[in-house]
Amino acid sequence: MPREGEDFYFDENGLMVFTALYLLKRGYCCGNGCRNCPYKTGRIDDAGGED
Repeated sequence: MPREGEDFYFDENGLMVFTALYLLKRGYCCGNGCRNCPYKTGRIDDAGGED
């Protein structure tokens, strides 16, 4: 179970944001362009460009 402060936090808009530590513990990049992604593989959007 993710823990607030260590694994995620809420940004100024109330959105839950995973920390780099949590994403590293998960072990892979999901490809969704997470704000704190430690893998930096990027994401290709539907228009064909990178986020």
